[in-house]
Amino acid sequence: MTEHESGRAHRDAARERARAARAKDRARRRRRRVLGTSGIIVGSLTVVAVVVVVIANSVQPAGPGPRNTASDGVLLTGSNGRIVPVETRAVPDGESPTPTAQGGSQTAITIYADYMCPYCNQFETAQMPQIRQWVEDGTATLELHPLGLLDRVSLGSRYSTRSAAAAACVADHDPDAFLAFNSSLYEHQPSEGTRGLTNDELASLAADAGATDPAVTPCITRQDFAGWVADATNRAMNDPVPNSSLERITSTPTIIVNGEQYDADGSTSLADTDAFAAFVRRHGRTS
Repeated sequence: MTEHESGRAHRDAARERARAARAKDRARRRRRRVLGTSGIIVGSLTVVAVVVVVIANSVQPAGPGPRNTASDGVLLTGSNGRIVPVETRAVPDGESPTPTAQGGSQTAITIYADYMCPYCNQFETAQMPQIRQWVEDGTATLELHPLGLLDRVSLGSRYSTRSAAAAACVADHDPDAFLAFNSSLYEHQPSEGTRGLTNDELASLAADAGATDPAVTPCITRQDFAGWVADATNRAMNDPVPNSSLERITSTPTIIVNGEQYDADGSTSLADTDAFAAFVRRHGRTS
């Protein structure tokens, strides 16, 4: 091979190596672009997935209500001289509460109340001793419906909802302590225009009322049943009231005896035990 031919061969080999290097570099850049685009797509899909999860969680229906509140209230009856709760399953997601069957030999006393309502406290303090006696001796049943109507008067703390949710926790986990806790909430009722008790204080009251199940305290502090309280309150305010002719609950306390509303006005005070006993005798079966 001549010197000229040898030089040309070296140049051709160099050009070929350069071409191969350029081709390799182009291939490397293409891979980077593909990987970068894939990363963007994967990242975008991840963001979309997170957004979908957040939206899905935000529109999920409220969880099931507490146990022993199949009617949106806690039903209490007498058994061997004691007041005991009627135990029922929790109402599953998407299902409606079941009104309590009435019309038997017992007088049915139903109370819709708010734990921040001073008039509810007035009725509770005056009338509950004789109501308890009627339930204990088996002549009456008592159904309590805690509502969250007065959240607006607790300086943003939503005390009505929180206290009702606390009562729901006791009903769910330690129902035998429910009536005592109900009374304790009235005994420690905060004034309207205050923030009310904290969740920890509500849990302490539940323990003092005899709720010993260890699930009660975290249920109250987490406010597990706040959503149920909102739903039950909306039903009470917008739907016909079961076992009565009332179109809805408009104020608390609303007291219903065998389907008839007890209207406390200027002549029949909420604290007038004689007037309420006469109303119960007239519409019920107590003596």
